[in-house]
Amino acid sequence: MEEKLFKDFEAVSAKAWKQKIQVDLKGADYNEKLITKTPHGVDIKPFYHQDDVEQQFETTPKETWKVAEQIHFDHGIEKAIEFTKDIAERGAEFIWVVISKTDLDYASYFKSVAHLATDFYIEYQQPHSDLSKTLLEASKNHSAKFEIGIDPLHHFASIGNWWQNLEKDQQMWSTLLQETSVVLQVDARLFQQAGATIPQQLAYTLAQFNEYLNWTHHFSIENLEVKLINAVGSNYFFEIAKLKALPYLLESLLEAYENKVNFSYFSIPTKRNKTLYDYNVNMLRTTTECMSAVLGGSHVVANLAYDEIYHKTNEFGERISRNQLLMLKEESYFDKVENPTDGAYYIDSLVTQFTENAWEVFKQLEQGGGFVQQLFEGKIQQKIKASSEEEITAVEAGEFTLVGTNKYENTQDKMKNELEVSPFLGKSPRKTLIEPIVERRIAEAIEQKRMANE
Repeated sequence: MEEKLFKDFEAVSAKAWKQKIQVDLKGADYNEKLITKTPHGVDIKPFYHQDDVEQQFETTPKETWKVAEQIHFDHGIEKAIEFTKDIAERGAEFIWVVISKTDLDYASYFKSVAHLATDFYIEYQQPHSDLSKTLLEASKNHSAKFEIGIDPLHHFASIGNWWQNLEKDQQMWSTLLQETSVVLQVDARLFQQAGATIPQQLAYTLAQFNEYLNWTHHFSIENLEVKLINAVGSNYFFEIAKLKALPYLLESLLEAYENKVNFSYFSIPTKRNKTLYDYNVNMLRTTTECMSAVLGGSHVVANLAYDEIYHKTNEFGERISRNQLLMLKEESYFDKVENPTDGAYYIDSLVTQFTENAWEVFKQLEQGGGFVQQLFEGKIQQKIKASSEEEITAVEAGEFTLVGTNKYENTQDKMKNELEVSPFLGKSPRKTLIEPIVERRIAEAIEQKRMANE
C-alpha cells in the first residue's frame, strides 16, 4: 500500500509563501531585493511553486548519451589516424570529424579507421566534389554508423559568402541529401558564441531550420535526418532550459509542414566564456556545461580541452576533457536517469518563458522575410552585436565574473609565450555578400591589455 509521506501537512500556496517573504522583508521592496533581472528577458524569482507552472516539459527521450571526441587534423593525417585509434580505445564512444580543409588525404585516414566499431559523424565544412566522393565511399566501408552533415546556411552566416552561390549551394545540398549517409546539420553554436541571448539563439536556430524546410519543399524532400548542434554556456539552469525548449519549438514549427523529421541533439561547451589567464578554471566551466548538456537532453556530448583557445590539439588536454565526460557518465551516473530535471518548477518556468520569447522573435523575423533576408539586411547581426556588447561591458565592469580574469586574478600569470594559436579575433579583409556573424570571447579585451603589460 502506497503511503503518502506528507498527508499530515497542509499544502502551501505560492501566495502564502510570498506573504511570508513580505513579512520577513520588514518593509523592503520584494521586487527590488529578490527579483534578479537577466539580459535573456527572464526575471529570476526567489522561489518557484507548482502554481507558477502552466506546462511541464519532459526531457527528449533517449537510450543514453554518447561521449564524443572531435578530430581536427591540426597535426596532419598520420597523427589524426594515431589519435583516433587511441581515443577509441580510451573511452570515446563517438568520433566527430571536422573537415575544414580539402587538401588532405582523407581517403587514407578513413581507410585506416574503417575497422573501428565507434560511430563516426563528419562535419563537412568545405564541400568539394572529389572529397564528397571520398566521404561517401568511406561511409560504405565503415564498420559502424557513419554520417556526414552539411550546413550551407551556417557557412553563409559565419563567413558572409556562399560556397559558390545560393542556387548552386542549394542544388549541391539537395544532391548530397539523396545519399543515405548524408544528413542535414543545423549548427546553432554560432549564435551562442557570437553573444546572442537565449531567446535569440532559439529563434535564429528555428529560423535557420525553417529556411531548410522551405528548401525541402522546393526539392521535394520529405524525410529528414537532422543533427542539431548547440554550444552550451555556463548559466547552468538556463542552459538546461534552453536545450529542453528547443524540441518543443521545433515540433511547433513542424506542424506547418508535412516533413517527417528525426532529430539528434549534439552539444559542446561554448568558447565564448573560456579564458587565457588562469586557464585551469576552464575545466570547471566545461564540467558544468557538459552537465547542462546531458540534463537538457543531448544525445551526443563532446567537450572542449581546457587549453583549446591557445594550444593546438594535444594528448593531455584531450585526455582531461574526455575523462571529464567519462566521470560524469561512469562515476556520477549521468546516464542512469533519462529525466532528472522533469518536474523542476524553476526549469519548467524557464522553458515556458524561453519558448514564448523565442517564438515571438521568430515570428518577427519571418514577417521580415526570413533567415536569409534578415541576414542580407543585417538585422540579425545587429541584434546579436547589441547583446554581445552588453555582456562584454558587464565583464569589463566586473558585473559578470570570470574567475582569474576580472576577479581573483593571478598577476604573476604570464601567457605571451604559450600561444600556439591566436586566442584573439583576427581580421581577414575580404569582400562578402553580407556582414558575417562573428564569434567572440568575452574576455578578449581584458586579456589583450594584460598581455601588452607582460
